[in-house]
Amino acid sequence: MRFRFVIVIALLLAGCTGPSRQGPVRAGDARGALLVPDAGRLLASTPTRFMEACRRDIQTARAAVAKLTAPAMRAAPEEEVLTTYDDAMALLDDVVGRSGIGANVHPDAAFRAAAERCEQAVERVRTDISLDRRVYDALSGLTLAGQDAVTRHWMARVLRGFKRAGVDRDETTRERVRQLQEELILLGQEFSRHIHEDVRHLDVAPSALAGLPEDYVRAHPPGPDGRVRLRTDTSDLGPFMTYARDTAAREALWRLGRRRGHPRNLVTLARMLQARHALATLLGYPTWAAYAAEDKMVKRQDVAADFIESLSTTVTGRVREEYDALLERKRRDEPEATRVEPWEQAFLEDRVRAERFRFDSRELRPYFEYTRVKQGVLDLTASLFGLTYRRVVDAPVWHPDVEVYDVLEGPVLLGRFYLDMHPRPGKYTHAAQWDLAVGRAGKALPEGVLTCNFPRPGARPALLQHSEVRTFFHEFGHLLHHLLGGRTRWAGLSGTRTEVDFVEAPAQVLEEWAWSVETLRRFARHIDTDAPLPEDLITRMRRADSFGKGLWVRQQLFYAAVSLHLHDGDPAGSDSTARVLALQERYLPFRAVDGTYAHLAFTQLDGDYSALYYTYLWSLVIARDLLTPFEAHGLMDVETARRYRDKVLAPGGSEDAADLVRDFLGRGYDFGAYSRWLEGR
Repeated sequence: MRFRFVIVIALLLAGCTGPSRQGPVRAGDARGALLVPDAGRLLASTPTRFMEACRRDIQTARAAVAKLTAPAMRAAPEEEVLTTYDDAMALLDDVVGRSGIGANVHPDAAFRAAAERCEQAVERVRTDISLDRRVYDALSGLTLAGQDAVTRHWMARVLRGFKRAGVDRDETTRERVRQLQEELILLGQEFSRHIHEDVRHLDVAPSALAGLPEDYVRAHPPGPDGRVRLRTDTSDLGPFMTYARDTAAREALWRLGRRRGHPRNLVTLARMLQARHALATLLGYPTWAAYAAEDKMVKRQDVAADFIESLSTTVTGRVREEYDALLERKRRDEPEATRVEPWEQAFLEDRVRAERFRFDSRELRPYFEYTRVKQGVLDLTASLFGLTYRRVVDAPVWHPDVEVYDVLEGPVLLGRFYLDMHPRPGKYTHAAQWDLAVGRAGKALPEGVLTCNFPRPGARPALLQHSEVRTFFHEFGHLLHHLLGGRTRWAGLSGTRTEVDFVEAPAQVLEEWAWSVETLRRFARHIDTDAPLPEDLITRMRRADSFGKGLWVRQQLFYAAVSLHLHDGDPAGSDSTARVLALQERYLPFRAVDGTYAHLAFTQLDGDYSALYYTYLWSLVIARDLLTPFEAHGLMDVETARRYRDKVLAPGGSEDAADLVRDFLGRGYDFGAYSRWLEGR
């Protein structure tokens, strides 16, 4: 960053990161009304009040839809028809958003159950609307002659969605669609609940922690029985698989992790796959994968399949070289070894990086204390994108861990976000960004929630792995996309409401700052000496990261293949476990282990991704290309960052993703930048 911007941002941030005990900051809309970000209040209420609000909002949305289909509406101006529909759908989107958050992160089981019931109720209403021919006729009958290109783009997407839902089918078919959609809502909730409730533990001798960083050992003292308890959540599992010298303990914990969701999700997943296939074929598609791909960038399932196979072939040689390096390293300790086991991968990769590149990843942890990392992410993104984050300490929250920030651009309030960053029983066990409230220009401010499971600061500092720092940047990238894209005219185009196979790209773009010397030396300081992270250590880290990249890509391709191939045919009579193990043998050089079930805790099989996990790598191809202007001008170049904000993030879904990329790059995206990244950092 150039010095003049440091001075400007320092002045802007002078009061932005300290707590605010003022009343809620407000932004005025075009009519002078006050927009107040306050959607989190209901998540801090009781299950009863939450359900009362749920029923009230559903009733209001239903009334708006009824108005839309009333005879008197036929003579109404187009603007009124469009606004009535958008208001109703925005209200339902907000109910879905807060219900999903409540069901996945609220500490009270009764509240989580109420949130699930609310989500079921509102999804039924959304299904009813999508199958209501009167609503479709009211919207499809509009000429849109006087509307702008964005409105026409939005309405084309809306009408396509109605047709994909089956609105033009006969009543018998629509009723069967309704039944299947309701079944899928319940099954999706069940599948996710079985995962985040199934956190298992392994009790080991203290000696099993040999090789782990000191802060990890301190955080895992022996219990009354003299044993140390390890959990299968990421904050325990990740470091243990990377550093523990005890191979038997690593294997035991790995096997436990690979049994999460079993056996309950065997039945749930089978029913979910069957219901999806039944719905797709009922609507005239050969498979669920074909149905799911149609409105994405790829358009067809065979394009997604070809992408997976092409990329798999590209990295074949690199995967072989990296696996051979792991085996050679293992043979130095076990001369008779003939293969590398999957629970040995992370440990051996770390050893190879340490020896080839003089890089021990444990050296990084003292520089990544959680509160400093958090402040670093906030300061960096505020500077790049011209924002101020103001802490709101008196905002209602669902757990004392949750922190709340208002987002401002100068004096203008843009939205609000919530950080729920530490593990607890019953909480979603992965990292995710959730939409709490949909933003619309002049009508509503966007609100979002970022959830992670990082160590909680206490008597001793909470230290992060570099992979967790990257996760923080990634999820904050989603959050910024939601917040900065939350000023579109129509709710259906707000924030991350773009093609699913593009939506990961903005998050992957922001990850790049987690590798930057200039970025890391701003906030990564040693907990004891306060010395900045040495540039030489960052350089060695970046070089070391090049090793294992082929194996990482293949692992992602394995999951992409699992998600696609579980949905590319009739699942009747199919053994999902056998199929997943066969795909593991095909894509990964490690043996498939009987009695493990990677797919049963694969959270992305639920929700928008379902058959489309390929989107992470597809988005990464685009993300690497989006970074090329930053590579030319510097990651801290504010002019490039603001142009990226305005061209890619702020429009939300107002244009096709390919057009957003073209607006920013001045050309269509290609594989060049991705290929260069794959060859080295």
